[in-house]
Amino acid sequence: MNKKSQIAIAAVLGLLGVALGAFGAHGLSNSLPEKMLETYKTGVLYHLTHSVVLLVLALSNYKFLRSFIFITVGILLFSFSLYIYSVTGIKFFAMITPFGGVSFLVGWILIIVETRKSQ
Repeated sequence: MNKKSQIAIAAVLGLLGVALGAFGAHGLSNSLPEKMLETYKTGVLYHLTHSVVLLVLALSNYKFLRSFIFITVGILLFSFSLYIYSVTGIKFFAMITPFGGVSFLVGWILIIVETRKSQ
């Protein structure tokens, strides 16, 4: 995967994060129970934070492809499972969330490993 593809993926995920955040704030705020709205907001927080991380990785001079992939998978599993769970209440989706969290952690660990290798 080349740098342009990584930047495009980061941008698309960032765009989706902003759009889904706005949808949660304006479209769901009166229709979801407070607990589910907080769950949705947690998904948005991790989604947007890690979208910025993806952009930084894509623009870096280091090669962070593995980190980039794990963090992308983390966004998809963690945040999107929280979005679906909070809107539908189907617990199966909440059980997917920890796999996304582990994917985030692996991505961060790989960033550390890759920067240590380059020194």
